[in-house]
Parts: sequence; C-alpha cells; structure tokens
Amino acid sequence: MSPAGDGAGRTRVLGIDVGSVRIGLAISDETCTLASPVATVPNEPRTLWSRLEREIEDREVDRVVVGLPRLLDGTEGDAAESARAFAAELGRRITAPIELWDERFTTTIAERSLIESGLRRKRRRAVIDSVAAAVLLQSWLDSRRIAATRTAR
Repeated sequence: MSPAGDGAGRTRVLGIDVGSVRIGLAISDETCTLASPVATVPNEPRTLWSRLEREIEDREVDRVVVGLPRLLDGTEGDAAESARAFAAELGRRITAPIELWDERFTTTIAERSLIESGLRRKRRRAVIDSVAAAVLLQSWLDSRRIAATRTAR
C-alpha cells in the first residue's frame, strides 16, 4: 500500500501551507517518498481556487494535505481556524481527500534551510511558503512510511 493509503503503487500528494497573504504548494513524487516545492501563489480568492483546481488536475493529485498551524501548546488559534475554513472550501471544490496536518515549525525549518543554502533575503521571501509546504508534506509522508513499516512487522 502507498503512504497515501489508497492501495495503489503510484500516487501524488499536494501539500498546502496556507498563509493570509501567500499560499505555498509542494508535491510528492509518485512513490510518496519525497516532497518538492512547487509554487507560492497569492491568497487571492478570485484566482486561487481555479489555480489550485488546475494544479490538482494537472499533477494528478490523489490526496491533499493542508497545514494546520497549532500553537506551541498544541491548541488552535485564529490561523488554525483559517486553515480549517480553507480546507472546507477546498473540499467543496475537489473530490480528492483532504487531510489536516500539524505544521508547527515548518516555516522556521524552511527559513533555516534557505539561509544555510545561501539564499538572499529577497529570494527567500519569494520561495519560503513553497519550501514550508514541502517541509509539511515531507513530515506527513515520513509519518505514513513509518506507520506502514510498523504495521508490516
């Protein structure tokens, strides 16, 4: 079974890091092993939904993982409420399953990675959301792989 849990050998998962200004997108490879940044798009409802629907169709996405920004103590605040509303709206527009995933520290991890790679501040700002989406999605993929390994024992 693939980490996406659909029983198929090949699948793609789209990771979404929802921000109030920008939304980061990342995609898994077909084996659900590796997440890669795709794009950072403006959180502008007039164009956002059609762009997401097109990405999902063009990339043959079977599942979507939306980041759920919890507070450090694990509770949910306004940002989590916005992410839940985003996921609900996306769910009305697509047929693929949508899963919420704890995204604590993804932006911090992405920022550190980009700094370590030598990217200048202006360029980091342009890609940080898609890299954070890739960190979020990689975390989800890894957790599924670990769970599948434990189940197989």
